[in-house]
Amino acid sequence: MANVGNQLPTQAVSKPPSGKHGNVLPLWGNEKTMNLNPMILTNVLSSPYFKVQLYELKTYHEVVDEIYFKVTHIEPWEKGSRKTAGQTGMCGGVRGVGTGGIVSTAFCLLYKLFTLKLTRKQVMGLITHTDSPYIRALGFMYIRYTQPPTDLLDWYNDFLDDEEMPLVQQVNWILFLSTVGLRA
Repeated sequence: MANVGNQLPTQAVSKPPSGKHGNVLPLWGNEKTMNLNPMILTNVLSSPYFKVQLYELKTYHEVVDEIYFKVTHIEPWEKGSRKTAGQTGMCGGVRGVGTGGIVSTAFCLLYKLFTLKLTRKQVMGLITHTDSPYIRALGFMYIRYTQPPTDLLDWYNDFLDDEEMPLVQQVNWILFLSTVGLRA
């Protein structure tokens, strides 16, 4: 895939016609890469799972069902598939940096959601879904990668104390939000 690494931030690509709470969502950043790390995106696009199985899914509801049945974690790489041995310096053993591995089901499904160009109602359906914390987590990841940074707190605020989310992930959310200046 040529030029995947060229991810210069841009202004919102599209704006909702009926104000902040319209059903059409703005898209922030790169309209082709979803602002994903180039290595992750390359692995998603070349993944047999994405190219074959997910290609067959055409609707939001089919993708949500696939998340329910297939996602077991929300890390970018399948467990044990990354080779970090032999890397030295700042990149050695750092999660998300290095040689990659087998891209996770979750990230393939996240990008599949992006290809569907979700509406506000659909994203709200993801983040309020009661059947699986992974469906909600992918909804929040979709927001994180596609929505303007100034809108993130509006999306996340009511969900920061979600008791079904494991404690480690709650801590990660709080740490992430503090790095982007949304929560002390």
